[in-house]
Amino acid sequence: MPEKTQFEVLWEKVKERARPLINPVSFDAFIDGLIPVDVVNRKLVLKALTETGASTITKSHLPKLREAAISADVGLTDVIIVVDGSDIYTLAEIPDALEEVSVQTDKRFTFDSFVVGNSNKFVCAAARSVAMAPGENFNPLYIYGGSGLGKTHLLQAIANEIAEKKPSLKVLYTTSEKFLNEYVDSIVYSKQGDGREANARFRSRYRNVDVLLIDDIQSWAGKRGVQEEFFNTFNELFSQNKQIVISSDCPAKDLTTLEERLRTRFEGGLIADIQPPDTETKIAILKRKALEKKYIIPDDVLAFLVKDSDNNVRTLEGRLNTVIFASKLHEEPISLKLAATALSESISVAEPEEVTPEAIVRATCAYFKITREELLGRNKRQEFVRARQICTYLMCDMLTLPLVTIGKEMGGKDHSTVIYARDKVAELMRVNDKILKDVNDIKSVVLKQ
Repeated sequence: MPEKTQFEVLWEKVKERARPLINPVSFDAFIDGLIPVDVVNRKLVLKALTETGASTITKSHLPKLREAAISADVGLTDVIIVVDGSDIYTLAEIPDALEEVSVQTDKRFTFDSFVVGNSNKFVCAAARSVAMAPGENFNPLYIYGGSGLGKTHLLQAIANEIAEKKPSLKVLYTTSEKFLNEYVDSIVYSKQGDGREANARFRSRYRNVDVLLIDDIQSWAGKRGVQEEFFNTFNELFSQNKQIVISSDCPAKDLTTLEERLRTRFEGGLIADIQPPDTETKIAILKRKALEKKYIIPDDVLAFLVKDSDNNVRTLEGRLNTVIFASKLHEEPISLKLAATALSESISVAEPEEVTPEAIVRATCAYFKITREELLGRNKRQEFVRARQICTYLMCDMLTLPLVTIGKEMGGKDHSTVIYARDKVAELMRVNDKILKDVNDIKSVVLKQ
């Protein structure tokens, strides 16, 4: 029996994941006969025999195949369907992974939607100044502050403002994780020897911009290769008076794990910190969030929501979401009594320091009926991933631990993975009542343990 190719080995893993997701008749008719022929940019190339079959797969089954490829945990991000001799299903139309557009901004993040108070008016003014005259004022602009205070909002507000008011300028917003991943990919692809000069294309994309904004730069700690690449990118842009904006969770001088020459570059511009919001700003933030959801919250309820709260805006919004959900659930208008009932387990009842990472892990496992190994491991099954993300969110919400420590508690996840999980669940809680209920139910269990 001939030895399987590497493509066939990958395809077998993907098929194992795909079989439960697709109707057995359709699987046998269209999927099982696909032939793996290549891997391009982490995408498995599958050959169909006819354009009709490829069309059916693309229209009806491609999302499930893509889900299977990712959940197989073999490094694939997608699948591509091709047909020999076809002008439609051909690799010629497949974009290079290194040419893909970087992280897009959220159009809701504008200066108008950013609530300004005494704690952040200086940094907001600096951000507006940069957006009005990129490369002319405060270059680089280095914004730092604790989690959930609005750093990402301000960076994306700058990007959105410039894109709207100065459309001729090329603006690129990305995260430090995205920059790192693309840098690593450029090294991998350049070593394939196919002449595509991946390193040159990576550098060209980041150095041929008018405005570069990079979020959460502290995650490059100890990664010398990407620091070297960014140092050279920084110098290239700075020498051309191109605007650079960076965010971090600490002052530039405290980034001791970054090279000194990078820290001194950051310190050469304007360093602006976002302070924790005062009570008045917290109330203003909640009013804005409630209006976005088309809810009117009485003043006494707003005061109650910010009472004894921490400084994380996401935590405030989580409390607001809990009260709104209780209003929907009980079909009652929002009142102080309703809010007190909805939040009774989290305000002035349980002491925050009594909550431990282990308590959150235990409660999450029990709630989703999964094992500790399944929660903290690397299995990509959807139910484990969602439980893992919720557990991570709860640790960020209920504990005052550094993100790096939370990553260790979650089985050795890195800083950027913690941020992604936290923000993903926070966003889902805004639009998905079931996720909101799951989070609140687990929190209740933790606080009653």
